[in-house]
Parts: sequence; C-alpha cells; structure tokens
Amino acid sequence: MKADPAPLPKILVLVSGSGTNLQALIDAGRERDFPGQITAVGSNRPGAFALERAAQANIETFVVDHKGFDSREEFDAALMAEIRRHNPDLIVLAGFMRILTTDFVRTFRGKMLNIHPSLLPKYTGLNTHQRAIEAGDDIHGVSVHFVTEELDGGPVIAQAEVQVAPDDTPESLAEKVQEKEHILYPIVIRWFCEGRIQLGSDYILFDGDILKAPMRLPDN
Repeated sequence: MKADPAPLPKILVLVSGSGTNLQALIDAGRERDFPGQITAVGSNRPGAFALERAAQANIETFVVDHKGFDSREEFDAALMAEIRRHNPDLIVLAGFMRILTTDFVRTFRGKMLNIHPSLLPKYTGLNTHQRAIEAGDDIHGVSVHFVTEELDGGPVIAQAEVQVAPDDTPESLAEKVQEKEHILYPIVIRWFCEGRIQLGSDYILFDGDILKAPMRLPDN
C-alpha cells in the first residue's frame, strides 16, 4: 500500500498593505511542485487590500488591529496567540509594518522571514529608495533575511540588485526593486520549505554548509 505524501509545510503571511508580495507568493504556490502551502494571512489593518487577495485565493484571513491595544506587548501577545492557533511552519513578513517585540521574535526564531527594500546592511528602516538616491548609489536592491531582535539586522539569506539610473526617483526605483522582490521571495521561501536553509546562532546554513555571503539573484 502506497504511503500518503507528507503534508506540505504551512506558511502564514503577515501583511499591512496592498499585498503585492503576497500575490507573488500565492502565484508561486499554485505551481504544482511548490513545497509549501499558505494556510493563513493575517494583518494589523482591517482594510488592507492584501486580505482581499487572500480571500480571492480561498486562504483563511485574520485581523489583529494594533489600534485596539494599549501597548506593543499586548498587541504582540494577541498576534502570537492567533499565530499559534494556525501552527505554521514558517511566518513570512510581507509588508508587515509593525516593529515586533523581543519576546515575539525569540518565540519564532528561525521560522520567520522578512523582505527589505535595500542591500542590507545598508539602509535599515524606512525611505530606503530616497536614501539610496541621496547617497549617489549606482546599485540598490532587496534583501531577504531571518528576523532577529535587531531591526532589519538578521542574517541575510539572499539579495537581488538593480541599477540606479541618473533620472530615477524614489517611485521609479521602488518599482524596479519590487519586480525583484516578487522573484526573490518565492525562491527563498521554497528553499526554506525544502529544508535547505536554517538559522544558526548568528549564521545561516545552506544545504548544510555555513553561508559565507548572501545568495544573489542572477541579473537575467
């Protein structure tokens, strides 16, 4: 008798906005060989369009509205309880605009990924495209990293670069970077679900070896 296939790793995505990266993940998940399944999408904003994207894909959604809590700790506790109810194997931050508490991050250490619109460690935080232009950078890009206690400071798994043109604006540069985000994030999530990447104490194991530098998305 043929054994049933092992269940796919469960992915929970946290969002705050329109959800373009979520849509890229939903589209990737429709591929027959994708090794994970998005089982829930949560938001801190009831009106986030990303929730509509999830509903259209028949993915369960939930909202933990940060405005209903007096402290960051109370919000994180409520969010943590909701996440535990879904029991995901991986938590994906996709435009989730909340700074998470140390306790929250430690609870899910090694199973939470974030995507950030810069070539980390450059330009942590906000307004990364404007800052890259003001600095006169020729190259900008996007990073996918494990989430740790340091804001945008967790070990970087992979990056993709874009050229900064002389006439680029923050808006045009954001469009270039977003195109790379939609390619890179599904690739890294695939690696995680396949068991190819793990977080060590302060390093990443990729196929069992310490990752010396972030993986790079080819230009083509």
